[in-house]
Amino acid sequence: MLDITTFDARAGGNVLYKALAHPLAAERIAALYGRLRKPVAIVDPEGVAAALLALHPGLAEIEGLYVQDVQAIGVRCAGLVGRPLSALRRAAAGSVLVAAFDAGRLAERLHPMLPPGATLATLDEAKLPEGLLTNPRRYLDRLNFATNFAFFREQDGLSTRLVTANYWAGYGATAVRLWLRLFDEAGATLATWEEAVPDGPAGLMIDSAELRARLALPEFTGQLFLHVIGPAGHDVVKYALDTYGTGKDRSLSCTHDANAWPSDRYAGIPAPDVAEQVLLWVQNSHAVPIPAGDIRLDRMGAERPVAYDRVIPPFASVALDVADLLPGLRWPAQIELRCGRHLVRPRYEVVRDGRTRIAHANVERADLRPDPVIPRLPAELGRGYLLPVPVLPRATFRTLIQPTPMAESLRTLPLRLDAFTPDGTLAAQRFIGCLPRDHGVAVDLDEMLPEGILASGGHVDLVYDFRDGGEADGWLHTLVRAEHRHSGHVAESSFGAHIFNTAMTYRDEPQSYSGPPPGLSTRLFLRLDPARRSFAVLIYAASAPWHAHSATTLALHDGAGALVAETPLAIACSGSALVFADACFTAEQRAAAGPRGYVLIRDRTCRLFGYHGGMDAAGGFSLDHMFGF
Repeated sequence: MLDITTFDARAGGNVLYKALAHPLAAERIAALYGRLRKPVAIVDPEGVAAALLALHPGLAEIEGLYVQDVQAIGVRCAGLVGRPLSALRRAAAGSVLVAAFDAGRLAERLHPMLPPGATLATLDEAKLPEGLLTNPRRYLDRLNFATNFAFFREQDGLSTRLVTANYWAGYGATAVRLWLRLFDEAGATLATWEEAVPDGPAGLMIDSAELRARLALPEFTGQLFLHVIGPAGHDVVKYALDTYGTGKDRSLSCTHDANAWPSDRYAGIPAPDVAEQVLLWVQNSHAVPIPAGDIRLDRMGAERPVAYDRVIPPFASVALDVADLLPGLRWPAQIELRCGRHLVRPRYEVVRDGRTRIAHANVERADLRPDPVIPRLPAELGRGYLLPVPVLPRATFRTLIQPTPMAESLRTLPLRLDAFTPDGTLAAQRFIGCLPRDHGVAVDLDEMLPEGILASGGHVDLVYDFRDGGEADGWLHTLVRAEHRHSGHVAESSFGAHIFNTAMTYRDEPQSYSGPPPGLSTRLFLRLDPARRSFAVLIYAASAPWHAHSATTLALHDGAGALVAETPLAIACSGSALVFADACFTAEQRAAAGPRGYVLIRDRTCRLFGYHGGMDAAGGFSLDHMFGF
């Protein structure tokens, strides 16, 4: 496992990690290593050395590790034992490397302590170019590293399209730019370029087919690295990603932004059904190879992980057929990925009947433990944690729900389904049971709900129910799979539970996009698919009674961010709405929005939860949860 700290649920992302993991940092640190006279003494005043040497292990002939904190003396770090900084002058070193950024003042103080003849260097020599920094005066400012990865492909009749908006403009950003690097399947750099972003809330789109033509690239499957320069207010790069077939390929799916910080484990990967192939895309997020055996797959709850026995080069992408490691494992079993913090949110691809669909795994938390308060939350929080799941019209679509353990410590899932019609009427409640961690349950709503219930659609809330005991951690997740009954097309998504629309709070719930809880407002992004009917299922989930109806606005923007038209919408509390963009806006309005146009869904009275996708006339469709900012 990589010895790196990537994400803290309390503090957010680790900026140092993102600074060290940047592809340009790899080049600059390698050049810095090459300039150092050997052997090298490392001064580690801020505990950076472990991450530095894990992500950039190419430093040869390390003389020793020198620390300031007396409690770190004698402590092993990155295979080295901490020595007191006061002993630095006696080091048999040709160079001293200060493992810190913005280290000028410290370097000045160290000069009298250097070993005779030794040179002094700091990580400042490996900083990104100043033109890529939003705040050059403070290198480890989180806004300097608004970065992320995207699965990106233009190969074998399959294309990808990344869509987002300049939401940083809403926080005051101007002159935003994108620095982009495209890696091929082997991890080699195919292209590096920059793109200007229009001021204001402009729509952004990067299409693999257009990109290949513009840059004269060969076919490719790999990773697109995005670095936003000049953002404000928000350092997370969010996007929607469509995968679509061209020519006779009918594939269609959508997913969303990668999690920007690697985890040790991921969950929410389905085992293949009969006649399916499940490919796990193992995409190395770092400039250091993934050793053989560091990627392991396990049936969820089995605790018998099986290792992948090949090395994966830096930034490379490997399509791992899960059946090669877990032969005979079938849906509805689930797969746990153990990857030693080498990957940001991995994608999986399901191949069935000549079509492919892409979805993502979720971070399995190592820091969570069952919360004894959740079974006895006060009445003011009503039903507490809810996981809203869309139900498309049942005459056309079949819906399956597969609850997923999403913390290493979780052993049981005590669950119930509450089914609501679009007008907010509770139509049915069904106790699923207290499921064990290794359960093989996929709840088929055809079997769980009578035929007439939710015939025109609606939603179900997955909620905790402790009638048979069990535990809860508030990180309840599920995979939702929708199947078109006539075309055979399938789409799936996954997400987690929250407390919705209560004035009272518990810990950080109801979550807010900005500011402290409770989160009682909505800002959701709906991308417009130029070739299909774009739709959203907007769910007004409520843990306890809230406003009787939402006061929702659908605002159509053009590619420059200008408002084209608005449509009001009222959704009943605990209800939902299936919304098609072409039913809300005229053909003329949509044409005015253009190919980079989008819909911003706003509500200042409640928080809506949404899923979005596209539908075509042949029964193809995509589905994933929406993102907000």
